[in-house]
Amino acid sequence: MNKKAILLAGGAGTRLFPLTKIVCKQLLPIYDKPMICYPLATLMLGGLREVLIITTPKDLPMLRNYLRDGAQLGIRIEYADQPKPEGIAQAFLIGAKFIRDSGASLILGDNIFYGKLDFYRDALAIERGACIFGYQVRDPERYGVVEFDAEGKAISLEEKPKQPKSHFAVPGLYVYDERVVDFCQTLRPSARGELEITDLNLLYLKEKQLHVKLLSRGMAWLDAGTQASLLEAGNYIATIEHRQGLKIACLEEVALRMGFINQPQLSAITDRLPKGEYRDYLQMVCDEGPSAGPEPVG
Repeated sequence: MNKKAILLAGGAGTRLFPLTKIVCKQLLPIYDKPMICYPLATLMLGGLREVLIITTPKDLPMLRNYLRDGAQLGIRIEYADQPKPEGIAQAFLIGAKFIRDSGASLILGDNIFYGKLDFYRDALAIERGACIFGYQVRDPERYGVVEFDAEGKAISLEEKPKQPKSHFAVPGLYVYDERVVDFCQTLRPSARGELEITDLNLLYLKEKQLHVKLLSRGMAWLDAGTQASLLEAGNYIATIEHRQGLKIACLEEVALRMGFINQPQLSAITDRLPKGEYRDYLQMVCDEGPSAGPEPVG
């Protein structure tokens, strides 16, 4: 099973300007939590406890100040900078020393997954090859697109095609075996000067070792990279939280439910928080214990 993960929180933030002139994109709010909580919760719910956060030199101190080294969540967080955004696949070259001879998962810092994460845990258990996911969207030309044959096997991948061959976009969540760094070292920049994640996936497809899992209709995938999608994601999270009385991507709750921390540790965290709704919620979680209530979701 893959044990390590990269959370790519880089980019220039141009699509969200001028919001990103104030603070980095991944610390913008998605309703009641910073954006970065959502992809980090997904990794934690997958059982991953070693995470490398890659971001810009300017934004790195802000993210480190917020999440620190992860010890309070029972995980280990390291940081690395990406001076220039030169493609998603570049993350594996930046994180080569962190990955070493392990496989690695990668998630984009503006991607939000809501629902049962069995599909992700299954992917992490794959011993050989890579696994990506397919999610049906109305506007596939905005994304990497995967095409299937009549038997449901992936036969092609294209990055933002003008004429998509399917309506299945590839979300920003990927799982790779220990060869990922070696494969990335063979990549050449695309016409837009980036090391494309689609080109990396094509290498695995050529080796017939690319697994593709389709996300069910009950799974929500949100990309909060524009003003409109940021607002939509916040409204979506707010609606569900108000209805259920449960929080999504509450990192302290996830850590408790996953067994990364225990009740006394959560109680100590809660005692240090300012009075308010978030503290009250964590107190409720602490009082209920690690096995109470439904499983937290990303």
